[in-house]
This record gives sequence, structure tokens and C-alpha cells, in this order.
Amino acid sequence: MESPGPAAETLVRDHTVYACVTGSRAFGLATADSDTDRRGVFLAPTPLFWRFDKPPTHVEGPAEEQFSWELERFCELALRANPNILECLHSPLVEHADATGRELLALRAAFLSRHVYESFTGYALGQRRRLDADLRVHGAPRWKHAMHLLRLLASARDLLRTGVLTVDVGADREPLLAVKRGEVPWSEVESRMTRLAEECERAARRGPLPAEPDRRRIEDFLFRVRRASALRQG
Repeated sequence: MESPGPAAETLVRDHTVYACVTGSRAFGLATADSDTDRRGVFLAPTPLFWRFDKPPTHVEGPAEEQFSWELERFCELALRANPNILECLHSPLVEHADATGRELLALRAAFLSRHVYESFTGYALGQRRRLDADLRVHGAPRWKHAMHLLRLLASARDLLRTGVLTVDVGADREPLLAVKRGEVPWSEVESRMTRLAEECERAARRGPLPAEPDRRRIEDFLFRVRRASALRQG
């Protein structure tokens, strides 16, 4: 992982508005060898955007397994229903949230829409192709990836059914870990994937999510925080 430059590191250190733990620890699927994936959102001071060299849209580090997005980029991705971004926004393991971060969390529902179906299932389809390639080349799938694909599809189904994104797998922990350990026949895993994909499709037609996210509400939020930042720097 490339280390961030001093300016980028300063943005993460001094201007983070929201930070959380994602990945297996947030999903409730952590085991003894699991990493701790940290994600965050920083608000670059508004005057930085008035220069030719703009602030970065994202920063890797400075800590291991740490990745942060500038607030506007984070919101853009969330409006597109990016699975990783939405799961970050709904992580049960929040490590930091200032006033702006708390307002961002309060806006979680405004990002949700039926675009979740295309984004989550599209990501799942890409993962499935990689699993099939592993099966052809190596004679076996990567069981950890199979586990996370099942988790993603179940999460999408429940979100489409209820309008609520729940990150922790809860009672599904042990069945999913059995898949990770390779204890479930591949034919059964394939059957679960197919069934979950079909359930996602039905839920997308009948569920409570709006057709589009509340883009205007998010844009108003961004405008207010950018203006407040400019006034503080003035």
C-alpha cells in the first residue's frame, strides 16, 4: 500500500468527520485471523477547492487497512448505491462521528433507493464470475469469497424487502462460516446463490424503497457543510 503524502495524511488526521470498522468484524464474521478494516470520511476545507490542485477524493492510510473518502466523493458513491459505501455508512462499529458525521449518519435513509438491486446484484455477479473462473482453473472455489457473496445477496434481499440495511449477519454467522471452511458442498452453495438472487429480484419489485435516492437533500447537506467550512477559514 502506498503511503499518503503529508497533505493527504493531514486531511485524514485533522478533518475526519466519520470513521468506522467494516469488513468481517462489522459483518459479525470475524475469526482469529481477521483483519480490522477501517474506513472514514474527511471533509476537505473549502478553500482547498479554490486552487488548481484539488484535494484528493480518497486517501489510503496512514494506518494499515485504513481508507478514507472526501465527503463529496463518499456521497456520490452512496447515491449510486455502492455496496461498500452503504455498508460503511451502516456499520455497527462506529469509532468517530463529529457533528457533520452525525448529520451524515442521520441522512442514511436518503441514500437508499431501488438502485440497490442493480448495484448489489451487479457486484455479486462479478464475484460469481470470479468464483466460476477459480473453479475452472483450480478445481475449487475460493470459499471465503463464496461466503461473502452469499452474505451480500442476503443483505441485498433484506434491504429490498424492508428498506433497512443491516450489516451484522446475526444468526447466519455459523452457516456462513461453514461455507468459508469448505464444509458445504459447492452444489448447495450454488443453489443458495440462485435462490437468493431470485428473492432479490422479487423484493426489488415489491419492496418499500423509492425509485430514486433523495439527491436534493444530500446536495443541500453538502452545500451547508462546504459553506460553513469556507466561513471558518475566512
